[in-house]
Amino acid sequence: MPTINKILENIKGGQSPIFKELYGSNEIVIAEQVKRYTKLVQQFSEMYKSENVELFSSPGRTEIGGNHTDHQLGRVLAGAVNIDNIAVVSKNDANVIRINSDGYSEFQVSLNDLTINESEFYTSKSLVKGINARMKELGYEIGGFDACINGKVPNGSGLSSSASFEVLIGAILNHLYNNGKISAVEIAKIGQWAENNFFGKPCGLMDQTACSVGGFITIDFKDKENPVVKSLDFNFQKTGYSLIITNTGGDHAKLNDEYASLPIEMCSVAKELGKNVLREISTEQVIEKIPKIRAKVGDRALLRSIHFQRDNQRVVHQVKALETNDFNEFLKLVIDSGYSSYMYNQNIFTAHNTKEQGIALALGLSDLILNGHGAWRVHGGGFAGTIQAFVPNNKIDEYISTLEHVFGKGKCYKLSIRSKGAIKVEL
Repeated sequence: MPTINKILENIKGGQSPIFKELYGSNEIVIAEQVKRYTKLVQQFSEMYKSENVELFSSPGRTEIGGNHTDHQLGRVLAGAVNIDNIAVVSKNDANVIRINSDGYSEFQVSLNDLTINESEFYTSKSLVKGINARMKELGYEIGGFDACINGKVPNGSGLSSSASFEVLIGAILNHLYNNGKISAVEIAKIGQWAENNFFGKPCGLMDQTACSVGGFITIDFKDKENPVVKSLDFNFQKTGYSLIITNTGGDHAKLNDEYASLPIEMCSVAKELGKNVLREISTEQVIEKIPKIRAKVGDRALLRSIHFQRDNQRVVHQVKALETNDFNEFLKLVIDSGYSSYMYNQNIFTAHNTKEQGIALALGLSDLILNGHGAWRVHGGGFAGTIQAFVPNNKIDEYISTLEHVFGKGKCYKLSIRSKGAIKVEL
């Protein structure tokens, strides 16, 4: 491990190529990252005794294609983004993991006790325990370390702060104790397992995989035990567009029933056709059976099943557009996906509170401002929260000023797709 003084020397000035790979070429942004890394290294030096440290970075992620397709064993398109969680880390011999995250009290995990504790559900401590438990179960090495973490992936932004944290811990253990031999996809699966079993939250694999692998990725969940993950070779930096995520607000806690209704209704259609999930049937089969099952499953369930079929296939076309460098076609498909979520999937606003339609309002404003240039769609679960827009760089100021005029200062995040997933930062 390099010494703290050597790390600080290498950070100074931001000349290392890795900074541009992770954060782009904007000099102001690079300067901000230099200050951020320097401050975190100095913070670590004050808290812990070790003189030798490593740096790690794990990005947030954005869902780009396949809205509510994963729980029906469908396809998704996702990307890692250039806001991240970073960590300054050093091994210790105490068989304890000590983590200090900015804004939170330090917590510790003893590696002598890696049992599930429901009183720790929904805590970072439970995730760290779960990741170590799973790694040990799979035959990988685990061990103690001290870490200071600075997180820039905001909670509630739809950019998967929890998945980013999970694969950050996985990457640290991978490089400190396993010589980097664990694949990025395996680290993602370990993070998902920890979230399901130790954190107490059922989730798919998309978030962890996008954060762990980096770049544009597509995942096919047809075989849920062995999903097919494919990285796409596409340079987003050269498109002349930026990715803007806007947080429209809204209380997710009141929407549990709305979110639960989506897989329940989709599965109800599949079951009427003798299958468990929609991936096992076709649109034509659904349409043929509509007269017989309409009264039983309801019209919304039928519309949502059509959304699944179309958005699942749309991911294939989006992947092809990126692979053939046809970014205009890709943007058109993003808009089509957004229309499908609005018209068929109906996860733009809740029918129980029609006065609050933040997602719909943000999409409407995006349509007015961009007016045929770029693309916009709901981002993630829907009903409340975030939208996604691909905005031409010459329209960014107008777009952000209008959306933040409505939803509040700081509600828009200007992002790019970063090529690196969760990594050890080699300066």
